Amino acid sequence: MAKKPGRPGARAKKATPRVGSGGNRRQGLEGRGPTPKAEDRKYHPAAKAKAAKQARAAKAPKVAKKGEFLAPTNKTAGNAGGAARSSRRVQKATDSSEVLSGRNSVLEALRAKVPATSLFIANRIEMDDRVKEAINLANSRNIAVAEITRPEMDRMTGFDAVHQGIALQVPPYNYQHPSELLDKILARGQKPLLVALDGITDPRNLGAIIRSVAAFGGQGVIVPQRRSVGVTAAAWKTSAGAAARIPVALAANLNATIKEFQKRGLFVIGLDGGGDMSLTSFKLGNEPLLLIIGSEGKGLSRLVQENCDAVVSIPIAKDTESLNAGIAASVVLYEVAKARLR
Repeated sequence: MAKKPGRPGARAKKATPRVGSGGNRRQGLEGRGPTPKAEDRKYHPAAKAKAAKQARAAKAPKVAKKGEFLAPTNKTAGNAGGAARSSRRVQKATDSSEVLSGRNSVLEALRAKVPATSLFIANRIEMDDRVKEAINLANSRNIAVAEITRPEMDRMTGFDAVHQGIALQVPPYNYQHPSELLDKILARGQKPLLVALDGITDPRNLGAIIRSVAAFGGQGVIVPQRRSVGVTAAAWKTSAGAAARIPVALAANLNATIKEFQKRGLFVIGLDGGGDMSLTSFKLGNEPLLLIIGSEGKGLSRLVQENCDAVVSIPIAKDTESLNAGIAASVVLYEVAKARLR
């Protein structure tokens, strides 16, 4: 007699029909998903290498990103003639135009008391007299001095800039209002000599014009809010410190500013290659003036030309197309200064 399968003496279970789960166990039937990457498995060598790499990156010095402030540390450097260096980081400029670089440029800016928030020194650079003086000037003005790596400085100043291991961060410029600028000039009893820019987008031209205004007795520069250059680090650099002495006003509407200044007794003189009056016959140099400098390529805009009391051109050789805006402004300002001396 054949034995029944199973345990001896066990009662046979009565088979019952099985009922489905109604989809409740569907996820359990799908398995645990794909296998995680090696670097995401806790005990895998690749995961340990990834954790070590992250730990090294956390210890490396960082440059502050936009809107970020890095807390100070106890790091100091002793190769700056005993001057203590603060490793406090400041907000990084959004582009290279916010940072002055180069030993001569930085030193000249600090000597001229250009507003600055931080001085950056690349580690292991040659500490010559210029770098030492820059650090001493920064410390005397309570400007933070931070030591960073050369790759960080390359990113900060722009990879095409020759920073020579030193950079100075310049904060956003504090513009005046054109009316307030004119009020201050008149309150001092001075005869206004102001320069406004129309369509000039090169910061080096702005810096050169500011320098010429300071050299020839002008009291300020006006830039329009749109389609015009502002006072950037490049403008500070080209002005050779004159931007610390000559105020710059920001006009929301240049044509409205022209009309307001005309009502207050200023003669508005435009400078354009196609002007109807030659500079040699210009006789208004001894009057209160607002000089409008147009761009080198396009000159003055149509509305600005229409609002000017006169448009003056500089006589130049026929084989020369035009003058740089900064040079043209210098020529006219010199003529005005000469007329006022007479």
